[in-house]
Amino acid sequence: MEHTPAWLINSFIYLSAAVIAVPLSKALGLGTIIGYLAAGMAIGPWGLGLVTNVQDILHFAEFGVVLMLFLVGLELEPRRLWNLRRPIFGWGSLQVLGCAAALTAAAVAFGVEWRIALVAGLGLALSSTAIALQVMDDRNMLPTSSGQAAFAVLLFQDVAAIPILALVPLLGVGLASTDPSTSHGLEIARVLLVIAAIVLGGRLLLRPLFRWIARSHTPEIFTAASLLLVVGIAALMQLVGLSMALGAFLAGVLLAESEYRRELETDIEPFKGLLLGLFFIAVGMSIDFGVLIASPGQMAAIVLGFLLLKGAVIYALSRAMKLPLQDRAVFTLLLAQGGEFAFVVFQAAAGASVFTPQTASLLIGAVTVSMLLSPLLLLAVDKWLLPRFANGPTTTLEEISEPQEAPVLIAGFGRYGQIVTRMLLAEGFPCTVLEHDSDMVEVARNFGNQVFYGDATRLDLLRTAGAAQARVLVVAVDDVEQSLKIVDLAHAHFPNLEIVARARDVTHWNKLRDRNVMLVQRELFESSLRSARSVLELLGHSAHDADTSARRFRKHNLELFEKMHPHYQDRAKLIAVVKEGRQQLEQQMAQERLERKRRSPASPEVAPTDATR
Repeated sequence: MEHTPAWLINSFIYLSAAVIAVPLSKALGLGTIIGYLAAGMAIGPWGLGLVTNVQDILHFAEFGVVLMLFLVGLELEPRRLWNLRRPIFGWGSLQVLGCAAALTAAAVAFGVEWRIALVAGLGLALSSTAIALQVMDDRNMLPTSSGQAAFAVLLFQDVAAIPILALVPLLGVGLASTDPSTSHGLEIARVLLVIAAIVLGGRLLLRPLFRWIARSHTPEIFTAASLLLVVGIAALMQLVGLSMALGAFLAGVLLAESEYRRELETDIEPFKGLLLGLFFIAVGMSIDFGVLIASPGQMAAIVLGFLLLKGAVIYALSRAMKLPLQDRAVFTLLLAQGGEFAFVVFQAAAGASVFTPQTASLLIGAVTVSMLLSPLLLLAVDKWLLPRFANGPTTTLEEISEPQEAPVLIAGFGRYGQIVTRMLLAEGFPCTVLEHDSDMVEVARNFGNQVFYGDATRLDLLRTAGAAQARVLVVAVDDVEQSLKIVDLAHAHFPNLEIVARARDVTHWNKLRDRNVMLVQRELFESSLRSARSVLELLGHSAHDADTSARRFRKHNLELFEKMHPHYQDRAKLIAVVKEGRQQLEQQMAQERLERKRRSPASPEVAPTDATR
């Protein structure tokens, strides 16, 4: 082992810790972030001591956050970003200034010197972009109103970190004798010049550059160019003291309308995931348990105090923003934790003699502990608080309360339920639509659709929606378990209802058939058949022959599913039935091809170069 390079040993340690801790954390229901943090604590200086160069790893792993912001930027077209300008600079500034003011005032009230209190308040007002965006991605929150609001605030925090870092030296000891106006003017000019260069370069150079690289038809060079772009912009931003993540985000926004957007996402996603994991491992390693052991009471007071104060300000902000009630707790916890920029602010403050290195260590430890607690608190909210919103009477929108009497009841107003509803209404059949996603209900109502807010897995709401009088229940919800629960409730309490259900996949289809639901549609089956028919026509089949083949395949597939259903839990028997059915279909199709050849021997389909020869 003495000749083995250190980087190879460390890589083995990091990957081993992640491979063991993350699946275990997921199995326990704690999520991936807790797994990475636990892995870091286990291998760090206060665990097994396998890795000691924590700061070097943390600086390298921060590039994962940079890549994540680049990918987020790719999802935001410039027009959408412009539409977010008010929440970014409005709500974002209110969050940072409000939290900083509350934390500074509390610290001064406890006798802390005002400069220390101000820097501590500004640093603690910032949140972890990495953890917040990872959690929102896991929960698919980014497209929602709450996710967009949280993202806007986080983006402003990245911008706010720049003036905060510029302010810290001005508060340091001995700076009164210097005249910083000239140097700060140059700094501001340099910052503006770099941002202008990124925007103009992105508009004028990036797309032609990627177009030229794409012509080489060398995928690995395109990947290298993608990484070079992000690394180059991050280095440029770092050079002028700006946030690397902010620069990467701007680059992503400029390429959001590019034809290479999806390819860029595909190339960078694996690197982002690995480096983000390494970042969380490094955060776990950086927890200074020595500070915790030396002053546990003081540490606990700082952590609890700033989480409660910051949480109170952010919750008040969520109410002012009129976020859905069930989203406010998650929104508050996502932003209440400390952030990675606080590390930089407190280290800079110690370097400028605003406060001592011991104070910096204490505050950095408090931020790290808050980052560790945040996923655990979110888990507690998921288990104990959010179920009350799902089952209780309190909701943001008023639940369906007036009894309905439409002949059709539709559960779910997503992409599937919308088409069913529109067709029935066009034919003059009234429908009662239940949807449990408040954002979807608001969007539907904006477009003039009458959609009631309510969870169709609740018996009382089904009764109010008119399930006892309706003739047909359409189960169009996304979630498989909710779908099955609705079917079970309908069979138990409304035997008069005919059920038409959507199946996400084969397993869902079989479970619905187990419940004697006979009218089940697989959500992609019909559209896939139409696409296959189009491909056959492009390959030389006539429209009639392509349609005949598609109808033949459809009939055979539905019959095969009926044969498979009794055996779907017996894998060996199921495979035998599928193979037999496939062989029968191939023989039948081959026979039909021979008949077509006899009918039209000069058809292009039977030309000597045809693949069916």
